[in-house]
Parts: sequence; structure tokens; C-alpha cells
Amino acid sequence: MPTELSVLTETQIRGLVGFGEEELTTIESVYPLIADGSAVMPPIMRLDVEDHNGEVDIKTAYLPGHPGIAVKVSAGFFDNPKKGLPSLGGFMMVLDSETGVPAAALFDNGYLTDLRTALAGAVAARHLANPEASRVAVLGAGVQARLQVEALLLVSEIETVSVWARRQEQAEDLAGVLSSELDLDASEFGTVEGTLADADIVVTTTPATDGVLEERHLHRGLHVTAIGSDAEHKRELGPGVLATADLVVVDSVAQSLRLGEARAAIAEGFDESTLVQLGEVVSGTHPGRTSSEQVTVCDLTGTGAQDTAIAGLVVEWATKAGVGDVVVT
Repeated sequence: MPTELSVLTETQIRGLVGFGEEELTTIESVYPLIADGSAVMPPIMRLDVEDHNGEVDIKTAYLPGHPGIAVKVSAGFFDNPKKGLPSLGGFMMVLDSETGVPAAALFDNGYLTDLRTALAGAVAARHLANPEASRVAVLGAGVQARLQVEALLLVSEIETVSVWARRQEQAEDLAGVLSSELDLDASEFGTVEGTLADADIVVTTTPATDGVLEERHLHRGLHVTAIGSDAEHKRELGPGVLATADLVVVDSVAQSLRLGEARAAIAEGFDESTLVQLGEVVSGTHPGRTSSEQVTVCDLTGTGAQDTAIAGLVVEWATKAGVGDVVVT
């Protein structure tokens, strides 16, 4: 029996979803499903392509009540800029959750990953940062750094943004973009210390392997969202950061222990039993931050549950709007 497959391009997808309240709520809703075990989410598959300085990750998840299952292929080939190509890309296939029949192909070139990652940072800040937090620090100056700040505007009244990157010119460029495009008071700082000095929220968005944020950089009341560690060799938070924090929250305990910040911290004596899943805080089964003086950390490794949720929203809205091409298979 012939079936219909919807095909959408990045341009069409960008016209459907972005930094909206419904998109934020959609991403927020997956974390309780991860925490209570309702989400069926296998380990991430990663293929390393050392010959070409690249990697390919495959993520998926089944979420009860969702009509689709997204299977995402995400590629990172880090020499691509030398060839005039973006370093990150990918696409998603959406299967009908009842039949397994392919329902949609989303050629988003990594846009949906960028979007759902940024929205996850906003979810973390909404539930873990001090309610009056207004000063943001960003470590890293790539695409995700900018998107994290844009997403934070959904949940925080941002007054200032301080930016640090290993390459000063990139930090200066990002500060300029945040000022001109988002109308924020943004400045580049030459040191991590200076960047974090007055921050209420810091987001780390780097591919670091040696820990760019150190224990000595922490101060009372700070919230840290770390999004860069998504492989066994990566690390943004240095020794002692997790042990010093009053509360350490993760999107998935299993993933953080395997790929995230908890992996290295455990080897240094951090007690993994203290890890709290973000879904516990979102659902209210864990209180989260209980004092304005606490230091909180949230390690976001990125989950297939987010991909299924955001892809489902795209398919739903595309169907209602009549957007995309239909291929009969």
C-alpha cells in the first residue's frame, strides 16, 4: 500500500518553529518522561571519522503519547569551514509511532538540534537559576553561544552579557551581534575570571577537553549550564566544580555518566548518587534550588527525547499549514 512522506527543507522548518513559548514548553515536557522512565531512549550511537576530523551521532527516543519517533543523524566535520562548509549538520527521519512507517524527512541541516539545545538551556535556567538573575556570562562564541542567550530571553530579564572565547576576535564578534541584533548590553572579556565576576548565569558552549570553567571561578548564587560535553573526550567543567556545587542536575544520568561532565568528576571522587535529573525538578518531585546562595550546575548532554519532541511539533505545524512536499512511496 502506498504511503505519503512529507519532506521539509531547512528554510521551511525555520519558518515553522523558533524561540516561542510553545517550543519551550515542548522541550520542557520531555524531561519528566526521561526521569520517570517513560521515555524509551537507547544510548547514543557515535561513529568517529578520524581521517576527516569528523563524527556522526545517531539519537532517537519513543515518547508515550507522541505520534512520531524521530531518528536523528547529526554530523560534525570540523575541517569543513576550510572548505566553505558548515562544521555541523544533519537531518531527521520521523516514523509513525504506531506503525513505524516513515512519515516525514526533515532536512534541517542541524537547525532543530541547535534550537532544542538552546531551549534546553532556557529550561535549566528557568528551574535552577535565581528568579532575579539578569547578568549572563557565556564561554564560547559559536552559533550555540548566541542561541543560548536568545533562548534565555524567554525566561530571564537579561541586563548584561559577558563573553569569553579562546579566540578574542570571535568573542568580540558575538558581543557585537548580541548588542546589535538582540539589543543587549554585551561585552567581550579577555579572561574567564572577568567574564564570570558578576554573573548570575553562565553557559559553557565549547568543545573543550580540559575544563574551561574551574572551581575557583564559582561564587555564591551562580547557576552553571554546561552543554559542550557530549563525548567521552570532552570536558568543560574542571576538577572540583561538581563537588563544590550545592546541586548538580543532569538531563540524563546515564548519558552524563558516559559522555557528560559526571564522567570525569566520578573518577575524581564525585558521588554520583547526588545527581538529580532535570525532569525531577521540572515535575516538582525534587525542589531544585532552595536558596539564593546555592551554586547550581546543569549538565546537558542532549537527548533523543528532545529530538522526537521538536520534530513532532514541526510535523504537526507543517501539516496544519500545508508546508512541505509530499512524496508517495
